[in-house]
Amino acid sequence: MDLKELKKQVEQITKELKSKASGDTAVLVDSLSFLFSIMLETSTGIMVQNERLTNTIIDLQETIKDLRRQLNMDSHNSSKPPSSDGYKKPNKARSLRKPTGRKPGGQKGHSGANMEVPHKPDEVKKHHPNKCMTCPHFASCVANGNVFECGEKRFIVEAVVTTKVIEHQSLKAVACPCGESKLKGEFPEEVKAYVQYGDTFTAMAGLLSTFGAVSTDRIQTIIDGMFNVTLSEGTICSMVEKCGQKVTPIVEKIKELLIGSSVVNFDETGVRVEGSTQWVHNSSNAKYTYLTVNKKRGQEGIEDNGVIQNIGGTAVHDCWGAYWKFKDILHAVCCAHLLRELIANIENNPTHLWTERFKTLLITMKTAKEKAIEEGKTELREDLIKALEHEYDEIMAYAEKECPPPDKIEPKKRGKKKKGKERALIDRLIKLKDSVCLFIHNFMVPFDNNQAERDLRNVKTKAKVSGCFRTNAGAQTYLKITSYLSTAKKHGINAFEALALAFKGETEKVLI
Repeated sequence: MDLKELKKQVEQITKELKSKASGDTAVLVDSLSFLFSIMLETSTGIMVQNERLTNTIIDLQETIKDLRRQLNMDSHNSSKPPSSDGYKKPNKARSLRKPTGRKPGGQKGHSGANMEVPHKPDEVKKHHPNKCMTCPHFASCVANGNVFECGEKRFIVEAVVTTKVIEHQSLKAVACPCGESKLKGEFPEEVKAYVQYGDTFTAMAGLLSTFGAVSTDRIQTIIDGMFNVTLSEGTICSMVEKCGQKVTPIVEKIKELLIGSSVVNFDETGVRVEGSTQWVHNSSNAKYTYLTVNKKRGQEGIEDNGVIQNIGGTAVHDCWGAYWKFKDILHAVCCAHLLRELIANIENNPTHLWTERFKTLLITMKTAKEKAIEEGKTELREDLIKALEHEYDEIMAYAEKECPPPDKIEPKKRGKKKKGKERALIDRLIKLKDSVCLFIHNFMVPFDNNQAERDLRNVKTKAKVSGCFRTNAGAQTYLKITSYLSTAKKHGINAFEALALAFKGETEKVLI
């Protein structure tokens, strides 16, 4: 019985007894009623304290569970990068990659890459038999020309590091037959100073700073050591800025081509700019890369990148909430992120079986798609898709039983009760089923978002070397050059050749 109800009944009985009792008995009834009230108040306080203590214990258990989960998080069961693992590397047995049974090295049928002689030899060294070199007839045999012939050739390709100085002369007419006395030749527009560095040094500085992720002082050391040319820090920064100006038009073209693509990958990563954390936003696919920087990670920063809101195809990303605010496009979820979350749940809740089943289902879907592609197919059989999606629904129904939603909290408590990581994952998988399964419906949609993560990797390397970007303009210049070089690499053009094309005004060649 509720204590409040019991108190009301005691008060009612007390009134009835006092109405029937005499003077002394009425006093006794009042005393007993008072003692009973104190006992009820004490019991109520004890029950409230017990309830609070129970809730505190439950909260502490959840906190301990969450802290243990965070302590066990690394690159194999979360979105943390491998670099954050430190010396505590995850066990290889827990890797998402399964053994293929193949031998290490090049596989049968792969396109080989052999070292080749780049051009005709600049120098030929002949090696005569040792015995002949001590023979008294050696000189005459060499002079004869018919005694020795080449039995075998071997080549060594050496790098020749040198500088080339080009003198520009402005000629003036001193004895013009036409009577002109002030005629004087003009220097090309790019020749502005008495002594200046050519485009080769500019491209090299830009390449080392961006693609090579080399710090400014090390660029000075490298160029000085190789060419005996001393560049100041300001000169190097100006060179990098000039590279950025050269590639700006083609980077805008890359953005347009991404907007017209059917599938685009999206991701973001933090970087220090002007003393605060800003966000590099990536839009890319197998052909193009476009990087921008913004102070905001969410919708504002994504919109500033300018790609996702304009594409007419599919956006591949992780489950970062800001991406779902763009409604007029198809969304595909990175299943590699889901696999890591599933592994974390298996480790933290080993008695729940739905997680292992769903992990197996994702890998089965991926394998089925890869096998179909190997067989030259462009889609899965309709009955296979239905079977896989039916298994999806069954696993989610089983997950609802193993980890049901939390009970509604009492009216006096404000806010929603915490779901927990597992329940939040279940709700997400139920809600986003179409986005999770999109890769088996459309073979152009990848299983994961690794493309975007790879295209951001150079940014993290640069950040580790430099620590930060001092100016926002410097960060934008770096990202323009990186976007251009990454796109060139995807089209089979090496970084130095790509920058050389930029200074020739032939950047369009990287897109062919």
